[in-house]
Amino acid sequence: MMILPPLLFAAIAGLFLGGMFLGQGRNLPSALIGREAPAVAAEGLPGLDQLTDADLRAGEVTLLNYWASWCPPCRAEHPALKALAAEGEERGFRLVGINFRDTVDQALAYLIDEGNPFLKSGFDPRGRTSIDWGVSAPPETFIIGGDGTVLFRFAGPLIGSDYDQRFRPELEKALAQARE
Repeated sequence: MMILPPLLFAAIAGLFLGGMFLGQGRNLPSALIGREAPAVAAEGLPGLDQLTDADLRAGEVTLLNYWASWCPPCRAEHPALKALAAEGEERGFRLVGINFRDTVDQALAYLIDEGNPFLKSGFDPRGRTSIDWGVSAPPETFIIGGDGTVLFRFAGPLIGSDYDQRFRPELEKALAQARE
């Protein structure tokens, strides 16, 4: 009889914790879906074309990727970003990036070493614009319609089955809507 209250407490606590964490994963909701994209970083990386707010409303589907040189998942997704950039040239979408909580030297060195997949870049060293976008940790990628409307948010690296099963269908949907 004395063991019953602690077991009951542990069971209830387990249910609460499980409910908080199970099923959340990378399916974090975004309040931005269906709304106009927030402002992008006002700074750019020296020597690279700077991303502006107008670039997100230029009539083409745009993929906006928040990344950092210190981020291992960002490094893991980099080959996929380069492939997306090449695909975008053929299919009519653009890939842009915002470097997040990094230094100019490290960000530029990374892009020089690994290749720059971004058509245009922003620089958010203090993470201020990332707050407006709801970015919790890099990498995060947003699909933005040609009118500047946020269509989809993908938290995590663009790799593996999650990328194939969740991101790619949303990209195809956005491209189909753009053709209509």
